[in-house]
Amino acid sequence: MSLQRQVVEALMKPEAYDEATGQIELIQTHISFVFLTSYFVYKVKKAVDLGFLDFTTLEKRRFFCEKELELNRRLCRDMYLEVVPINRSNTIKIKGEGEIVEYAVKMKRIPQDKMMNKLLEDNKVGVELIDRIAKIIAEFHSKAETNKRISEFGSLATIETNWKENFEQTRNYIGKTISMKDFKLIRERIEDFMKRNRSFFEKRMAKDRVRDCHGDIHSGNIFVTDQVYIFDAIEFNERFRYSDVASDVAFLAMDLDFRKRTDLSDFLVERYVKYSGDQELAKLLPFYKCYRAYVRGKVTSFKLEDPSVGSEEKSAARKEAKAYFKLAHTYAKIL
Repeated sequence: MSLQRQVVEALMKPEAYDEATGQIELIQTHISFVFLTSYFVYKVKKAVDLGFLDFTTLEKRRFFCEKELELNRRLCRDMYLEVVPINRSNTIKIKGEGEIVEYAVKMKRIPQDKMMNKLLEDNKVGVELIDRIAKIIAEFHSKAETNKRISEFGSLATIETNWKENFEQTRNYIGKTISMKDFKLIRERIEDFMKRNRSFFEKRMAKDRVRDCHGDIHSGNIFVTDQVYIFDAIEFNERFRYSDVASDVAFLAMDLDFRKRTDLSDFLVERYVKYSGDQELAKLLPFYKCYRAYVRGKVTSFKLEDPSVGSEEKSAARKEAKAYFKLAHTYAKIL
């Protein structure tokens, strides 16, 4: 059994923790094992190399745990607590004795029913919350770091690289989660849009619209309690986080479209433009919405290859990936 598999098994038992855990629940993403205890969440990075991220060594996983803590404290200061070592002697234990075999990011647990995607399902999201979120994102972007190096990530060369990678990494899913017809149309429209708008992308860079963003703003990464937590910023690849602010906004707007709340999506964009003064954002929105929907289709498709994902979950992932690719196709048609 691999060492990481042993760690996962150990963390399903209360004795691996410093505090009373209650029932321990494990949630998996394509890159993480997430352990939920009564009061805390422990996130362990999977030892994988997916091309766009590399967590294959313990040192890399430690580095990216610390990066995750630092970046997410920008929008969730009191939720992200610390990076903890997982040690092995006779047993495997968090902050235990013996050699360090793994690291985890420790977070304060917020009830799952406070997640924005759940609130949307229960029809509990209105314009007041969207307005609040638009303001938080606009203020975050206004303070987010930018410099010559970060700006380069908004260049057409980088954006073309991102799209090329998308198309290469989804070839295996043609006929499974995306049709050849949709794949070709999206690629043609995207390439055409980039050719026609080269100077516009350069203008965005010159106006400091490319910043150290969040990179993953969607309703599954937002908790709403007495305050709003936008969590799980991308730590593993600067190319996905350093982007035009329009790409950050487009992700949540796309997510609201995906959940059949185009009214809230349009309102979010309208309020963000008001708070940020970024009048030109609308021109790029369908392009970045298409990008975001396509990436969601891609990463959801990755679950089909993951040996640790069960058949029922794979079936749900296939259906979801198809819906994301269909949405990407809808945006591509209007470019």
